[in-house]
Amino acid sequence: MNPHPQTLSGLLRAFVWEHRRAYGSAALMLTGISLLLVWIPTQVGHIVDGLVERGLQGPGLYRELAWLAGAGLAVYGLRVAWRLALFGASFRLGQRLRVALFERLGAQAPRFFQTQRAGDLMALATNDVDAVETASGDAMLAAFDGTQTLILVVLSMLVVIDWRLSLAALLPFPFMAWAFWWISNRVHEAWSASLEDFSKMSRQAQQTLGALRTVRAMGLADQEQAAFQAWAQTSGQAAYRAQRWEAAYEPAVGIALTVSTAAALGCGAWLIGRGELTVGQLTAFILLLDRLIWPMFAAGWVLSLLERGRAGWARLAPVLQAEATRVDSGTRGPVREAALKVRDLHFAYDPASPVLRGLDVELRPGQMLAVVGPTGSGKSTLLRLLLRQWEPDSGQIELDGAPLPEWQRSALAEALAWVPQEPFLFSASVAENIALARATATPAEVEAAAQAAALHGDLLRLPQGYATTVGEKGVSLSGGQRQRVAIARALLSEAKLTLLDDALSAVDTGTETQILQALRERRSQRPECALVVVTHRLSAAVDADEIIVLREGRISERGRHAELLALNGWYATQWRYQQLEQSLED
Repeated sequence: MNPHPQTLSGLLRAFVWEHRRAYGSAALMLTGISLLLVWIPTQVGHIVDGLVERGLQGPGLYRELAWLAGAGLAVYGLRVAWRLALFGASFRLGQRLRVALFERLGAQAPRFFQTQRAGDLMALATNDVDAVETASGDAMLAAFDGTQTLILVVLSMLVVIDWRLSLAALLPFPFMAWAFWWISNRVHEAWSASLEDFSKMSRQAQQTLGALRTVRAMGLADQEQAAFQAWAQTSGQAAYRAQRWEAAYEPAVGIALTVSTAAALGCGAWLIGRGELTVGQLTAFILLLDRLIWPMFAAGWVLSLLERGRAGWARLAPVLQAEATRVDSGTRGPVREAALKVRDLHFAYDPASPVLRGLDVELRPGQMLAVVGPTGSGKSTLLRLLLRQWEPDSGQIELDGAPLPEWQRSALAEALAWVPQEPFLFSASVAENIALARATATPAEVEAAAQAAALHGDLLRLPQGYATTVGEKGVSLSGGQRQRVAIARALLSEAKLTLLDDALSAVDTGTETQILQALRERRSQRPECALVVVTHRLSAAVDADEIIVLREGRISERGRHAELLALNGWYATQWRYQQLEQSLED
């Protein structure tokens, strides 16, 4: 199946062809059901005529009634069977779309997500996929079964009973078709608005829950609740409008069938009076007319489901068809040692505002590089470029003697351990969050990493120790504990190059010293490893083999701690200020 068709009809055609056996078997069973449902009124008419003429009695009557009962049982069995065949296939489409959406999002670089919101993407994976899945199941069923039943019923009316009676009964149907066309346009507009409003409501919920601590701390809970209530009301009203337009199909069907039944009874009575129609035939015709309720209802239902599916696919398709921006064309791997070279590096998120300008850095295995500087000078951006979250505008970054694009992304993922200032923790136990770095790690290794990160004592005070569930994003832990969980994760990994992005900002100086000592010991035990520390607290940079000071995207100072103090520049000024601040706190 073409994974990225342009239209919903193209998607459905390709999917039905791929699962033609399931759809074909369901179609055969539906055909059998339609034939039986058309035959039953004819059989009832035959029985009625036999009873009126008193020629059908005793065993003959029971035999005819048994045929009716057998047809009813056959219809029941076939209905169960086609559901198993058809919906098993349609559910696979929903599963495939969700997997494709997840894979496509995973293939995108951060720049893509600057134009997307998490709530919108969540809505795509839920409501919009459900709409397309329903179009491939219920809508396909109703379209095939309704059309087939309509054709068989009308042919039976025209050929088996009486064509004049049929023409009289079918006169209102063109007007009903026009009503369906008009209503379907309103349904499409209503469902498009409903899906968009649901997406906005999901976005509001995701943002509020993600910042729940901030919302509560700032006393904004009532305000956020009122905002969410407004979005929920808007979404509910949009869904109500869509359902209200869908409800208009049924009155259109009811009016048409009422007029049709009245015309059939009038014309039928006239034909019986002329002796050209029997009571049994009129009975069979009225029962067949009743069979038209499903095709008429199905027509409205199909239009509604397809319009909803079209609205959902119109939102899904641009994301599924978006070109992958996180390319992986590298062939090298694995990384042997953390030899890092940065040459004339330039980068800007916005071409009008350069972030990094002409950086040159070299880090040898076993060494530590500290990156300091004022806020907004490009420190975290440098780490993101090392991680290949972004690509430089010009210049080159080499690792282990080769440019980063030549390495497989999987090889880089194994070679780099990143600890951001706000680490992400999954809603799992502390031990499971630490062991993300190495799934095969033993409990003893996890505990050793926690001890090196100065976390072991804190964990022993938790209700269930290492088995304590931290909650979504680590909500049950303090900021410093979350940072140390991420540091323990990095220490447990087998990464060659560890990147700390101000990851010690939430711990005290004693804990900071203990963690840096553990990282130093790791480098001594594994000489192929190296460490890059981005920090605002200059005490974390004292032991670095080289310190670079970034200011406005350029390196304004570089050297070891003592050398930078001797320069009496930004570093020396900041060092004296922080030492004074620390002494006052002490």
